[in-house]
Amino acid sequence: MTRRLLASTIFLGSFLLFLVEPIAAKQLVPLFGGSAAVWITCLVFFQVVLLAGYLYAHRLGQRPAAPATRPIRSRWTHPALLLLAVAGAVHWASGWPVLGHPVVQVQASPVLTIFRSLALSIGLPFLLLASTSPLLQVWYARTAQGELPYRLFALSNFASLLALAIYPTLIEPHLTLHHQRIAWCLGFITFAAMSALLQQQVYALSKQLSSPAPGAKTAAPAGRRGSINILWLLLPMGAGMQLSAVTSHLSENIAAIPLLWILPLAVYLLSLIVAFEYPKLVPVSITIRLMAVLLASLGYMLTKIDAALPIRVSIPFYLLELFVACLFLHSAAYHLRPRQARELTSFYLLFAAGGALGSFLIGIASPLLFSANYDLALSFVATAVLTLVATWQTGWAQRLVWSVGSALLLYLLVLLHGAFQHNRLIGVRNFYGSLRVEQKNMGPLGIMRSLTNGTIRHGTQIFTPAMSRTPTTYYTQDSGIGVALRFCCGDRPRRIGVIGLGVGTIAAYGHAGDTIHFYEINPAVLPIALHLFSYLRDTPARVDVIEGDARASLAAVPSQQFDVLAVDAFSGDSIPLHLLTKEAMDLYQRHLAPGGILAFHVSNQYVDLEPQISLLAKQAGMQARTVFSAADEDRGAFSANWVLVTNNTAFLEDRNVVLRLNRTGEQPKLRLWTDDYSSLLPVLHW
Repeated sequence: MTRRLLASTIFLGSFLLFLVEPIAAKQLVPLFGGSAAVWITCLVFFQVVLLAGYLYAHRLGQRPAAPATRPIRSRWTHPALLLLAVAGAVHWASGWPVLGHPVVQVQASPVLTIFRSLALSIGLPFLLLASTSPLLQVWYARTAQGELPYRLFALSNFASLLALAIYPTLIEPHLTLHHQRIAWCLGFITFAAMSALLQQQVYALSKQLSSPAPGAKTAAPAGRRGSINILWLLLPMGAGMQLSAVTSHLSENIAAIPLLWILPLAVYLLSLIVAFEYPKLVPVSITIRLMAVLLASLGYMLTKIDAALPIRVSIPFYLLELFVACLFLHSAAYHLRPRQARELTSFYLLFAAGGALGSFLIGIASPLLFSANYDLALSFVATAVLTLVATWQTGWAQRLVWSVGSALLLYLLVLLHGAFQHNRLIGVRNFYGSLRVEQKNMGPLGIMRSLTNGTIRHGTQIFTPAMSRTPTTYYTQDSGIGVALRFCCGDRPRRIGVIGLGVGTIAAYGHAGDTIHFYEINPAVLPIALHLFSYLRDTPARVDVIEGDARASLAAVPSQQFDVLAVDAFSGDSIPLHLLTKEAMDLYQRHLAPGGILAFHVSNQYVDLEPQISLLAKQAGMQARTVFSAADEDRGAFSANWVLVTNNTAFLEDRNVVLRLNRTGEQPKLRLWTDDYSSLLPVLHW
């Protein structure tokens, strides 16, 4: 076995392993309303299949005791699986359906649906890629008869990091999803050929593989080995919890885009590279002090649930905490690494099991167990407790510091729970996010109720006789949607469509004879809007709420002839990208009445969507205008930005309208988004 071929195979396998993750996840996001939870669920799937790959490598890499006991280690098992995986990859690359695939239309169990879709499309190729690094390393360790090749583990992580670095910067902005799948498939075919060649070389050296490596050290006592094996599991579990929690926090509060999935994963991999390749680069004394400061400060920030930091501050801050925590946990696991080749795959197996367990606890278990989002706080507590365990042998000073630190972070978790309960009427958490309804006495303004998803407020109602039917927040009469609804149609009955229910504020514009269709994907929203807010109950208009993804619902029915169609769905702080593509625009146009108006709600802190909507309007032969309305606390109004798209010149030239309209911003060289291509990177506000 040549070292160059082995290193190249490990590098290519790891590169493809992490390159396919954002590709596969991105094609699933539109099918679940752009929910940020899609990536976290995908991350759990990837970690579980990574564990399965390590288990496969563990079984395949074991020394056969007798021919009858090695069916999985037969000479042809691995090449046969590689051939099947190539066939699966070709099928996926050649046109595995993305939008509208019947397998992924079942919204009742999105987690199981995502798992099934990923397993059917990239499951086997991903498993074999995951098994490559540990399997080839143990074979190398036996043929080289020398020191264990932990540097190859760092090489595999470097390749993974490179894949994550080039995806949002070079691949996503320039290639469609279809072309991304084809390029990845060609790479996988090359990898399969290299792996099969190495497989044959390994079996050609079977006699050398059967002899033990010289200088093998005596195994640790059983009791100590058992405790070390537990830490091989628990330390990566803490890092996996950190990765999932930070990724979820950024995606839910900014946008569900590959960039915000990739940055935390890249930091996680960087910590692995430093821990395994440069263990002395960052002294433990510095790491542990910095981690204590970051955990304390970020833990305290979590209790300020209404506070928000600018993107240029929040992202680096959370990524730094993630890196420091994962670096310590991974370094502690590396310090306990095995010194014998026969234990190598066991180490990787438990390491992968820990990562999968951590992702499962945050991505799957936490939404099921808690009605509010405690993910970051739970990961901080777990990190502090594991640090206490890992530093226990270093003396009483560290024991005292991390015992107190664990207790304080647990107390901060209690404070966070209290903050969530303060003024709360109800709290619900599901696949689509964590919702809570708060009620406050605003003095002269009256009782006010608000619906919040994560840290983003999605609607408010003031319960006084004068204000209970008055649209507030982003929907006031001088907002873009207010202007469109007030001046679109004169006195005749209107047909109105709204993508995104919220608390049903737009129903306040309804008149007798009007028809309003709301489209809402989150099943928890409708009961809240009906029972805790009165907009839907009080409107004289006829209101229908269609549950499920708006695009799927609109595609399944004849033209609704909407006079106004509002696109007001949000995932994190931004409209889901699948609602802003050429295909979506074509669908909206089919459902508009002649002279109808599309109203896009683009109020957010982090993304400038105006240029893309302007581009969509231009390709559709329509005009786009921006309407900005200022905040006004006395009316419960928030500053709001809407883009109105129409070919109705009478509306655009109406004297009541024209003074409120502004030209939309444009961005040179911006590429039109389609279902097969989108990139949020060019329009991010840094």
